[in-house]
Amino acid sequence: MTAVLTQADDFSGAAEVGQCFAAQGLNTRILLSAPAADTSAEGTDAGSRPDVVVVDTHSRAVAPESAAAAAAAVFGSTAAEGAGVLFKKIDSLWRGNVGPELAALSALGHHVVVAGALPQLNRTVVGGRPFADGVRLDRTELWRAEAAAPPAEIAQLLGPGASVQLTELSAVRSGSLAAVLGEALSVTSSSAAPATVIVDGETPADLEAVAVALLDLDFRACGRRIVLAGTGGMALLLAAKLGNRSARNAQQVSHGLTTAGVHRTVLAVVGSASAKAAAQLRNLEAGGFTALRIAPHELQRPEDFRPRLAEAQQLLAAGEPAALTVTADVVNPHESGRIVRNLALLAAYAATGPEAAADLILTGGETAREVLDALGVRSLTPLASVQHGAVVSLSDDGRLVGTKPGSFGDDDALVQLCAAIKDLRSSNSTSHPSLKPGAPMTSAVNATEQDTRPFIAVTMGDGAGVGPEVTVGALLDENAYRDCRPVVIGDVHRLQLGAKALGVEANIVEVETVGEAVFEAGRINVIDPKLLSKDLPWGQESVEAGNAAYHYIRIACELGMSGQVQGICTAPLNKAALHKAGHIYPGHTELLAHFMGVEEVSMMLSTPKVKVIHVTTHIGLIDAINKIEPGLVERTVRRGYEAMQRAGIANPKIGVCAINPHAGENGLFGYGEEAEKITPAIEKLQADGIDARGPLPADTAFFLAGRGDYDLIVAMYHDQGHGPIKVLGIEAGVNITVGLPVIRTSVDHGTAFDIAGKGIVDVRSMIEALRQAAEMSPSPAAA
Repeated sequence: MTAVLTQADDFSGAAEVGQCFAAQGLNTRILLSAPAADTSAEGTDAGSRPDVVVVDTHSRAVAPESAAAAAAAVFGSTAAEGAGVLFKKIDSLWRGNVGPELAALSALGHHVVVAGALPQLNRTVVGGRPFADGVRLDRTELWRAEAAAPPAEIAQLLGPGASVQLTELSAVRSGSLAAVLGEALSVTSSSAAPATVIVDGETPADLEAVAVALLDLDFRACGRRIVLAGTGGMALLLAAKLGNRSARNAQQVSHGLTTAGVHRTVLAVVGSASAKAAAQLRNLEAGGFTALRIAPHELQRPEDFRPRLAEAQQLLAAGEPAALTVTADVVNPHESGRIVRNLALLAAYAATGPEAAADLILTGGETAREVLDALGVRSLTPLASVQHGAVVSLSDDGRLVGTKPGSFGDDDALVQLCAAIKDLRSSNSTSHPSLKPGAPMTSAVNATEQDTRPFIAVTMGDGAGVGPEVTVGALLDENAYRDCRPVVIGDVHRLQLGAKALGVEANIVEVETVGEAVFEAGRINVIDPKLLSKDLPWGQESVEAGNAAYHYIRIACELGMSGQVQGICTAPLNKAALHKAGHIYPGHTELLAHFMGVEEVSMMLSTPKVKVIHVTTHIGLIDAINKIEPGLVERTVRRGYEAMQRAGIANPKIGVCAINPHAGENGLFGYGEEAEKITPAIEKLQADGIDARGPLPADTAFFLAGRGDYDLIVAMYHDQGHGPIKVLGIEAGVNITVGLPVIRTSVDHGTAFDIAGKGIVDVRSMIEALRQAAEMSPSPAAA
């Protein structure tokens, strides 16, 4: 049974807390997704079962609703029910979604004790107000990279409806804090709301008093569980108390590595905007690192950083350590998310490969998590700490990863992390029993160089809709593996239910990576991030299913951007559920563009009779007409032209629709939009040898395409293209996104909640989507 379950909202915080417990001899695991129902199942013997599980929900910068849902998923899990201690790691500067996450704990019926001081860095709480170096937090510059203002009082973070009490320093130091907290947390009836208590703190002794009091209360009061919300400093003192109580403390768990013959250089990524991080980077340079300082404009899209990627790969391949960082005098909070994601992609690409595989130093929690996600890392074990919060962990792909929060540590923190990594690599001690250090991450292509079939990531879509059924149906089709090697990103249990609904037998196998998959008839390989509960109902919008569908797309995009798959095929998601989960995107197309860092893509619909690409999609008709201009029309046609060539049509004939009825009929309808917005683009395309014709009346264009006169029709707005396609062939229709680094195809229907789970869905569209993904994707060797 897990002794302690902890949730952190960023990775550096998770590593910081994990090492606090590991240092006390407690077997500790850091997970990058919600814990399984039986966390102890991760080991087959007592020595390999984690005493402490730390879950990084990566929720610091997400929408408040999503952060609350992530916290609730951890503390409402079966693993939480079996844990003796529940700990919520919070940022010592009170950044992130502290209020919504704590409110989620209260909604689960838990009391919450908030002990947010970090005396090790002189961050204190007095009178319920946060201070840094003796200055009230809201009067410092420590939130300059945040979009919001820092709180003057902690209660401001918790919202007007919260039942909040304050335990001041005098009570903390009274010697009877357990009784004080017990009284504060007492309720008069079982229907009363759980309480939240903010505890002042200035010194380690104050935090130690909180740990002792809650352990004396057994982390319970009046029949409710107590969740302790605190900083890494609080975790350090709690771990010490638990270590003293644990018999395991007398026999430390070995955390050594078998590293004979293994040599890796180190790649550092400094994603923090703090002056402290900049000083640490300068010392790293003095120690032999080559720093690549990257301007924000070089990180707007993945194609923008290719020259920098080449530099980094060249350095690492030569065995020279390198550091990546962003140069910006002023941090724009609204651009920071995209910049961090692309910096992480750059780092992941640079650190991957047989010649350039690298251990990592990652500064800043958000940056660290983005890099680990891009590499496909799902769990880590903390090994050592060089300073408070500066931790070296072993990832599940055999990589050593040094992390620290951006504002932590002295000027030598990064140098010391590097030294610790080198020391661990040079020591040949016995491996930790729960670890199997892996080989450097390599492409799945290497093992199968003679197989030219592309790898295709198949996303399951919304688990409450028909996605599981059409996914299973398509992968059991007799031709599923003929032209491609598909790997599903989804939920194993949900796919099993989909197979049951369809009345078919399927060997549904969970794999960790694309490289583990075996492609044979009747087998379905699944990468499962375990985001859905077993009892998710069919046919209902839910935050849970919307959030899972979002992350299935994220993982597929990361596999595509890293070259592990050459195409993506998607089952339908539900936009309302996506939005409920806090992911506000109009649809699949925009979500894919976001994850792949592409500013502009096009939607193409394909049936056996007609293919159509859209100049505009999910915007109102008036907005669409205003948005259409010659440059956009030209770029759309070129994307369609390239997609048709990729599908094997060397010189496609392209019909371009007008905006107005009868193409304006010489000025009778409209105000000359065709001549202003469309004709200049067609003239330029024709001059470049592209067979584009128009502007054509839309009704005529689709008739001509239906009889074979055109290979592709260009529609100006959503319904102009969708209406004819859905009449001509929705059952076998496919939605294709063009303009992405990898091709993406999808069914041309929705989640069909009304028939979900009934086994009556038509799977032909998904079969055709997979076929076209295979047809339009290159072989691994050519990608």
